[in-house]
Amino acid sequence: MNEFELIARLTRSLPVNAAVVTGVGDDCAVLDLGVPDRLVLFKTDAVVEGVHFTSATPPEKIGRKALARCLSDIAAMAGTPTAALVTLALPEKFDPEFVAKIYDGLNALAEQYGVAVVGGETTTNPGRILISISLLGTVPRGRQVLRGGAKVGDAIFVTGELGGSLAGRHLEFEPRLAEARWLADHFSLHALLDLSDGLAGDLGHILNASRVGAEILKSAVPVSRAAKLAARGNSSARPPFVAALADGEDFELLFTVASRDAVKLLDAWKKKFPGLKLSCIGRIVAGGGILIRDRHGAHKLNAHGYVHFA
Repeated sequence: MNEFELIARLTRSLPVNAAVVTGVGDDCAVLDLGVPDRLVLFKTDAVVEGVHFTSATPPEKIGRKALARCLSDIAAMAGTPTAALVTLALPEKFDPEFVAKIYDGLNALAEQYGVAVVGGETTTNPGRILISISLLGTVPRGRQVLRGGAKVGDAIFVTGELGGSLAGRHLEFEPRLAEARWLADHFSLHALLDLSDGLAGDLGHILNASRVGAEILKSAVPVSRAAKLAARGNSSARPPFVAALADGEDFELLFTVASRDAVKLLDAWKKKFPGLKLSCIGRIVAGGGILIRDRHGAHKLNAHGYVHFA
């Protein structure tokens, strides 16, 4: 049973109440707590030694990544983060200085994005470090962007470059908070999420939630230099295009808009964010699944993103 099969089993009959606007199945829960003009976003995420970082990873980068992952999910709802709780699970023989430096990295990123760290929990976890972040944010009422709104004919966009994140970017990425809010303020986004599990897997989440399919132009997918370098002289490395589809931890934005807005959006983006690439990589189509179009024609995608327990 893989990660998504387990989630489906565990969430079949979760209790809800009148505050729940959007529950399981998106990047954040959306809650109506009676705040005028605002809905509350609620997110939790964890990083685990040996999975998301190693014992050799600089501790400041571990703390930074732990919070940045949650910030990226707030961006995926076009929201603004507000406050975080931190659960820290440590082996019995931990190094206090190492742990303090984890917090240095976490706190620096929190200050950068105006996030208050308001408490948490410490506990024992034999053998490895685990850090779990619970993060609150807000979004203007009616302005949250979910995964399930993609429409046939939509253009599919992605920010930045994809693949090769293990070369270091998975520890140093910038959550696309400002970019997502700007997009939501100026365009009608139909679907939006952040790329944590890889383009193949995360686009699949949009398609499944929206009950549509996608056609991707291979030459339009922005493959990172790191993914290309990893494949040079290493026969066991993934081909760069496959890395862009499946490596995961890119933490870029993936979204769809009406095709009539595509050119206007690209022109406005270049003026607003000249240092960050934006690529139109394909379109939403009827049916299901993902087709890759290249010089040989169109064929069904046979790659998938990162899946825990797979």
